[in-house]
Formats: sequence, structure tokens, C-alpha cells
Amino acid sequence: MKQPKSGSFGRLRVLTAGAAIALFSTAASVVPANAEPVPDPVAETLQPLEAVTSENGSKISRIENYGEQQLLVYVYSASMDKEVLLDVWRPADTSEPRPTLYLLNGAGGGEDSATWRYRTDAIDFFKDKNLNVVSPVGGRWSYYTDWEQEDPVLGVNKWETFLTKEVPPLIDAALGTNGVNAIAGLSSSGTSVLQLAIEGDGLYKGVAAYSGCAQTSDPIGQQFVKITTETWGGGDTRNMWGEDDDPTWVEKDPYVHAEELRGMGLYISNGNGLPGPYDTLNGPEIDGQVDVLANQIIVGGVIEAATNYCTHNLRDRLVELDIPATYNFRPSGSHSWGYWQDDLKDSWPVLAKALGLDAATE
Repeated sequence: MKQPKSGSFGRLRVLTAGAAIALFSTAASVVPANAEPVPDPVAETLQPLEAVTSENGSKISRIENYGEQQLLVYVYSASMDKEVLLDVWRPADTSEPRPTLYLLNGAGGGEDSATWRYRTDAIDFFKDKNLNVVSPVGGRWSYYTDWEQEDPVLGVNKWETFLTKEVPPLIDAALGTNGVNAIAGLSSSGTSVLQLAIEGDGLYKGVAAYSGCAQTSDPIGQQFVKITTETWGGGDTRNMWGEDDDPTWVEKDPYVHAEELRGMGLYISNGNGLPGPYDTLNGPEIDGQVDVLANQIIVGGVIEAATNYCTHNLRDRLVELDIPATYNFRPSGSHSWGYWQDDLKDSWPVLAKALGLDAATE
């Protein structure tokens, strides 16, 4: 497992959300347990917490500093009746209001070690850029959507409400943003970011989807969702979007509703599943382990080939509708973090433009 960079976190706390424990577990091996958070002048720009509430009762519970330009923001979600942790990275320059990029983790929701913080150099990449980055920790196997009812295994999931109605106004108020947002995600959240952008009705100006599957309502798309949520996550998609013929499956399908992506800055990427430059014994997080490499090539290759099918279908649909988008169909590569790290950087010009930033200077 990749260790967090030195100074990423100062200490461990017992968090109300079990997911957060996993987020910090690796840090325990590299920093003293009693180390204090590093004072950060960025905190001086924050608004008083008592001023940060939402109409439905959601609120920011507390904010903690963890090193330079890094905050932990705890949000009480009224729709889910629980506290959710947001991993927040602040702008290089906070002298004026800045836009916000919502950066979603994969199928595990960041409740495992598979996060942008731990698996990539995203923190360093954004450190000199003038935007807020917000990465939620939670929502494992949920597709970041609103479920129709509570699931015995996965609980209450109202992530669409959380990410389109509860969190953005709270973040805008607390951090003094300029209200301009974009969103990016990988794997299953590469599906979710398209859904959220559509449901957000103008909330997100730019979308980057890496190795996602836009289609969810046809038989093939439904099977992809079920494999993720049921086979891997242990949940029941009937609690999410109902039986296979429930109209909610179509309502939540970005491929079907691709017209509603018009006007957004779109970046769509995928590999083809064949072994690529990071699928080697010295590749990221392989560390010479043959079994890890075999899993990445075989399982990761199959998954990436499947999402490649979906992503080409989405491209064809967007072309048919004459909706502009930037595509990156990599000539190789499995379903793994080395490629998504590259995709994030490659998508930055598209996201920056949507956020009103100059990618070359900001």
C-alpha cells in the first residue's frame, strides 16, 4: 500500500464515520500518534461555523487543519443522518474567492485505501493551483446516487442530495468560494460524475470521467452496476433503483440523458484493457509482486475493456448530438491508479477552463 507523503496528516483521531478510520490508518505508521496539526494561515480565511448551515438542517460540524493547504471538513448530512468527512485542499492564493473541484474516489468511496490522496500525487499537483479541491470519504458501492430505500448492508445512501444540495452551499459559505464548480471521478464514480452533473442542473460547469460506464439502464449497463454494488459491495440494487424494469434505471442513465451534458466542459478517458506502461513489476504499487501484477493485468484488464465499451458508446452518443468533448482513448492500460493519475493531469486544461482558470498559470 502506498504510504501518504510526509506531513500529509499530523495525528489520528477517532472519527464518527468508520470510513474515516481507513482514511487515516496508513498515517499511523509514519507520524507520531500525539503529533499536533500544523498551524495553517489558510484557516484565517474561513467563515465562522455558526454561519454555515443549510436549509434542510445539514451543517458543517467542525473543521480541522492538517498541514499546508489541507483541511478536514466534517459535514452532518440531514438526508443521511450522519457525519461525512471531506478531504479538502485549499488554493495556493486565497486572496480572492476561488472555484471548487469535487474529486470523487472509486467504488469503495475512499473508505478503503483507494483514494486520490493515497494513490496519486494529486495533492502536489493542485498545491500551486488556485482552486479548492473537495474529496468526500464515504459512499462505498453506492454509485453516489440517492437510493430509494435503506439497504441492510450499505445503509442509507442519499449521495446525490449530499453532493448537489447539501455540500456545495456549505463549502461555498465556509471557504468563501466563487460558486463555480466542476467534478471528476474514476471507475464507478466515472459514471456518478455524469449523473451528478445532469442532476445538478448547472451546478457543475465541467466534468471529467475516467474509466467509467455511462450507460446504466440497458442489460449490459445494469450488469456492470450489479457487479459493483451486489457482487463486490454486498448491497441490493433493488434498494438503489428498484427492479430491472423500474424507470429509475433510465432516469439515472447519463447515456440516455446525454443531451443534458450540453454546455459543460467534458473530458472522457479510458484504456483498452491491454497491459500498458504501468502494468509491470515496477509499476505503481506493484512493488515487484507477481500476484498483484497478475490481478491488475487480468482483473483490471477485463474491467477496463468493459468500461472502454461503454466509453466508446458515450462518445458516439455525444458525437451524434453534436456535443463537444475531449476524449483520451489510451492505446493500452488496465483499470488502475497510475493511468487515472495521468488522466487527472491530462484533463486539467478542460477542468480549468470550465472553472474559469488559466491552466498554464493557475
